[in-house]
Amino acid sequence: MAVVIINPNSTEAMTDAMLATARATVPSLEFEGWTSFDGPPSIQGAEDGSAAAGPLLKLVGRAVDAGAGGIVIGCFDDTALEEAAALAPCPVIGIGQAAFHLCALRQWRFSVVTTLSVSVPVIESNIAGYGLKRFVGRVRASEVPVLDLDRSPEDAIPPILREAETAVAEDGIGAIVLGCAGMVRVVSSLRATLPVTVVDPVEAAAAGIAWLGASAVRPPR
Repeated sequence: MAVVIINPNSTEAMTDAMLATARATVPSLEFEGWTSFDGPPSIQGAEDGSAAAGPLLKLVGRAVDAGAGGIVIGCFDDTALEEAAALAPCPVIGIGQAAFHLCALRQWRFSVVTTLSVSVPVIESNIAGYGLKRFVGRVRASEVPVLDLDRSPEDAIPPILREAETAVAEDGIGAIVLGCAGMVRVVSSLRATLPVTVVDPVEAAAAGIAWLGASAVRPPR
């Protein structure tokens, strides 16, 4: 069966955007996108993450029962990642986890530009838990709500870009990690403007799940 990207929030357009990015990143793998319609519309901070965890884990169980070749947790907060990995015999990876480890493997010092300030403590805690704190300049909030990335990505670009430019000027970094799955809609604009590497966590997770040996290889056409 395919690698399943599970979006812990109920915004289906975000699932579709992640799915398109994953398929473009690793065309040799078959991906499906599942939306947690019982989750909150967006995940902004620990309270939303807690509300999303139960429905997400039910979908993880369904993916396991269906024989998923791999599972991607499609939230930058890596919602319930440890619990999901404990349920599944296949590779399970979070998009935040993938982005941070990519930077560490490349020896890139990075800053994160995320959505709202309420998300910053969760992300900082995850990075510390992965043992990667030494690679981080700062976790920064653009104060763009998650759903604004879906409703009006053009309007979201300027504040995200401003925060990223400040990070480049102040943090002594070689990479910017975009701290939300919904930022797949703005990544090309930032890459065209910023003088450092811009890491899309969905791309990182798709490549990471392939490297980990996910078994859902797309048959030749």
